[in-house]
Amino acid sequence: MAAKLRKGDKVIVLAGKDKGKEGTITSVDPKAGKAVVEGVNMAIRHTRQTQNSQGGRLPKSLPIELSNLAIVDPKLGGATRVGFRMEGDKKVRFAKKSGEVIDA
Repeated sequence: MAAKLRKGDKVIVLAGKDKGKEGTITSVDPKAGKAVVEGVNMAIRHTRQTQNSQGGRLPKSLPIELSNLAIVDPKLGGATRVGFRMEGDKKVRFAKKSGEVIDA
């Protein structure tokens, strides 16, 4: 099945402590049904100091459920669902709210 959300998509959080926040997907794990979004679902991780890096309390983005994310409409803004259609011989994703093609 084709992925509705992919790496690099601008998304908005629909549920949870970060509801309403926007960010860009940095990685997706389709098997677990989760994605890591930049600046969302942050947690503090304690790391030991090494020769190359300073230790301490470092903020890190943790995975969030795909069902709690919606893609941001490229034309109207705000959350939208994703559909698929054929344009010529190519299958493309489009925003259901505006009909705008998401990936060229």
